Amino acid sequence: MKVLILGAGAVGLCLAARLSPHCEVHAVCRKRHADAIAQRGFVMTGLWGEGTYRFPASEDVPEGEHFDYIFITAKSLATRSICEQFAGVIQGTDTVSLQNGLGNEEIIAEYTDRVIGGTIITGFEWKGDAGVHVSVVGGPMKLGRFPDGADPAVDALVDLVRRSGIPVEASSHIRGDLWAKTLYNSALNPLGALMNVPYGKLLDPTVWGVIENVIREAYAVMAAESVHVPWPTADDYLAFLRDVQIPSTAGHHASMLQDILHGNATEIDFMNGAIAARAEKHGLSAPYNDCITRLVHFRETLREP
Repeated sequence: MKVLILGAGAVGLCLAARLSPHCEVHAVCRKRHADAIAQRGFVMTGLWGEGTYRFPASEDVPEGEHFDYIFITAKSLATRSICEQFAGVIQGTDTVSLQNGLGNEEIIAEYTDRVIGGTIITGFEWKGDAGVHVSVVGGPMKLGRFPDGADPAVDALVDLVRRSGIPVEASSHIRGDLWAKTLYNSALNPLGALMNVPYGKLLDPTVWGVIENVIREAYAVMAAESVHVPWPTADDYLAFLRDVQIPSTAGHHASMLQDILHGNATEIDFMNGAIAARAEKHGLSAPYNDCITRLVHFRETLREP
């Protein structure tokens, strides 16, 4: 089996490392990472295991190669440009979005009719150009045919990922899994970034009311789109967020904060921005998600920390 990983950063390179003993894998990444991997291998530590891995990595796809599966692991902002650049490789190939937010799968579907949705709730920390520490695992990776359902191709990929040692489950309602992750991200990521605080601080009653409204607006959109998540009501999810998810990641700082501090564009349009846009499409109101999106975009324009 041959697997291609496009936009391989910390997530994609760790995935390539774990898959490399079990299949042929090629990672498309930045030159500095590819050069470092070629020179001394890729070093992974933490909850996905310890080891040095060697696998081919470059800035481009080897000519004439055909792959059974393609993973896109880049930031959501890069999804369309990656699909444009590698359209000939993606066309007709099972292509997995292993990214944050909503809308990536719809973009990929413009380039292939074989889209697989994926979620991963795992923390990755760079340790040099060819090293990553896996610091947090919040649950198994989930893979499912997009927009819904499962099939033998998904099952075969799940089996491959499981044999590599990564916790994974097949999903028959991947849209719900994507929304479940987006609920968590949209509630905590932008507020943690805007206020420069770890997630545990967001339990303060002053800001918790904002989070409640972000989630209630999201649930209204999910109802309009017939999406189901494990928590039947917004109150059910808010209780889970307050009592389980935030305590387990109380000291975590938002990845969006790192983007802001480094002067990079954030993925806000695929999180709260996507909720607000879909609300408008369905004739619903989402002022809290819209406001947060605007505030993050404004913060992106400020160069000072």
